[in-house]
Amino acid sequence: MSNVTTIGELRASGWVSRSVKAELRANAVRRIIAGEPLFPRVLGYESTVLPQLENALLAGHDIIFLGERGQAKTRMIRGLVDLLDEWTPIVAGSEINDDPFHPVSRYARELVAELGDDTRIEWVHRSARFGEKLATPDTSIADLIGEVDPIKVAEGRYLSDELTLHYGLVPRTNRGIFAINELPDLAERIQVGLLNVLEERDVQVRGYKIQLPLDILLVASANPEDYTNRGRLITPLKDRFGSQIRTHYPLEVDTEVAIIEQEASLPTGEGIDVVVPAAMTRIIATMSHLARASAHINQRSGVSVRLSVSNQETMVANAMRRALRAGEREVVPRVSDLEALAASTAGKVEIEALEDGREGQILDHLLRSAVLNVFREVVPPESLLGIVESFDGRQPVECGEDVPAAAYVGLCESMPALAQVVTKLVGEPSSPGRVASAVELILEGLHLSKRLNKDAVGARSQYRARG
Repeated sequence: MSNVTTIGELRASGWVSRSVKAELRANAVRRIIAGEPLFPRVLGYESTVLPQLENALLAGHDIIFLGERGQAKTRMIRGLVDLLDEWTPIVAGSEINDDPFHPVSRYARELVAELGDDTRIEWVHRSARFGEKLATPDTSIADLIGEVDPIKVAEGRYLSDELTLHYGLVPRTNRGIFAINELPDLAERIQVGLLNVLEERDVQVRGYKIQLPLDILLVASANPEDYTNRGRLITPLKDRFGSQIRTHYPLEVDTEVAIIEQEASLPTGEGIDVVVPAAMTRIIATMSHLARASAHINQRSGVSVRLSVSNQETMVANAMRRALRAGEREVVPRVSDLEALAASTAGKVEIEALEDGREGQILDHLLRSAVLNVFREVVPPESLLGIVESFDGRQPVECGEDVPAAAYVGLCESMPALAQVVTKLVGEPSSPGRVASAVELILEGLHLSKRLNKDAVGARSQYRARG
């Protein structure tokens, strides 16, 4: 409808004005009927969070998401924009997206009253109908609602004139979605002002009253601890939200793996071939799940899914650095690359230890537990006896990031029992990098299950028979 440029032409086109909540409901209904996901890039909420969110949209509710960090709250909030109509008409020149048929600002009302059907309109894309504010203690009424513009006053208007107002974020998101992240951090006096805009439909700026019947979907996020314990939300504002939706971390390791594979940014090009074995990604995901159940990790702070994504990227980066130094063009992460995860893990979890200096031990224990769990999942136990017996009377086997992939291929050739299990894991034929990754997983798993001994020798590890 880009050729429609006036209110008269818009009326003749048959366009129907509707509230933003009705618009969201209609587009949500259309997707549900078509069997399309409302949020295709949000995984793990299909049977828990998303049904509640669909109910809230169908009911026309304002929404507050409660959840720890890294639970896709902001992603879902921003994804709501895709449920708006792609293009929406406004009165040309309006600062608050005035509906051509129902203008609310003084500027638009006077313009429509003067020009009628000849009033020009503009088309606004849905991406411009979203406003977002991170609640901070220094957020002011001027930021959210507006303030008197001294330049407009200097132009000759009276201070009481509504046209002297410079609108804040909330009015500028009229006929759209306004989101407040970390809502409990908003000062209570600012919450009162926000309540007036959204509920009472009027505000006061510098002593004069302005009626602003805004059409907005309010969405907010909060940490459950802040929301329930600190009591920073005023009761009338709590009552304003029609739906309170609790988010959560992935319930299954498979879901976390899918999120890692979707979100992790891996290096490409430069003649480098990056291959991440499924077992290595599963170790990363399992480590995060173990951390969420650990008594040594502060669960109030949470263990974000971003930890898994960052660890995956760090693991691949270390494997790439190792491969480049060895002159290898195939990048395949191994167990020895997991030592690099300390840098990407320490800053994303809050460790509760009675003794100083135990943080590294706790993270190392989580990592070793994850490796052992995945080893038991992917390697059949009946195939391990032959490998253990192959170490009897044999020199220790060295592993480490400075051991080339070809050395692991040679090891398999000298140990048929090991080669048989590796083939089951990676298939045949397989590249040296994938073979090396499988060998390190098997040897480390045997050590962690107390079937082999392991000694640290410089930058390398030596695996040998017990006894």
